Amino acid sequence: MESIWIEYAWALLVLIGLEGLLSADNALVLAVIAKHLPDNQKKKAINYGILMAFIFRFGALFAISFIANVWWIQAVGAAYLLYLGLKHVLKARFGKHNENIHNAEKESAGKGFWPTVGKIALADLAFAVDSILAAVAIALGLPNSQFGEIGGMDGGQFAVVVLGGIAGLILIKFAATWFVKLLEKRPALETTAYAIVAWVGVKLAVITLAHKDIGVLDPHFPHSTIWTLIFYGVLVGIALLGWFAPSNKSLEKPSA
Repeated sequence: MESIWIEYAWALLVLIGLEGLLSADNALVLAVIAKHLPDNQKKKAINYGILMAFIFRFGALFAISFIANVWWIQAVGAAYLLYLGLKHVLKARFGKHNENIHNAEKESAGKGFWPTVGKIALADLAFAVDSILAAVAIALGLPNSQFGEIGGMDGGQFAVVVLGGIAGLILIKFAATWFVKLLEKRPALETTAYAIVAWVGVKLAVITLAHKDIGVLDPHFPHSTIWTLIFYGVLVGIALLGWFAPSNKSLEKPSA
């Protein structure tokens, strides 16, 4: 039983680290959306937007708990995570950085306070889709707990997804500045985060192929020791490559 909780703790730690790296970029986008507002309204708009997004996220979490084990939903999620991760890795490879920041700055110019709050909430909800899918992909590979079911998910797996979502909001609110500084020192970590997202997409694809209605893989394979070691071994390898990658260029700054 202890090994199960160790696996749950490790999965949650991976999610928090991934959320932190992704939240740094997300926080920059939210700050750019609000930059046209007067100084006394900027922080308030971001806080209101994050509060609205917090409500939206929990609605999305409870909705996805009922459909997380539907094989075609898993397949769509796997394809999306692979697309998202590989798209960012290729953009980084060919020098296209911070496209979201440029777009946010252009689209938010001239908007009032409440339209800006709404845009912040919608932007964070869009970010949440990525992180929730990644959290679900990691959680579905965990062994079942003793907490029953919530919707169509095991209670322990659902708790991991919820805690990962809460971590994302907390990191955007309080710790994003630290992660921004970390990314300035080690810019390759942003690409690393999206490479991990793509690898998590592979994990969700494995879960899909092992679904009882598909049967390409043995249904026990996604929970097997060998796949668990392969998944976390590759994940740690990607993280180490990103950490020790040469830092001879800094993050590109948005143009004025």
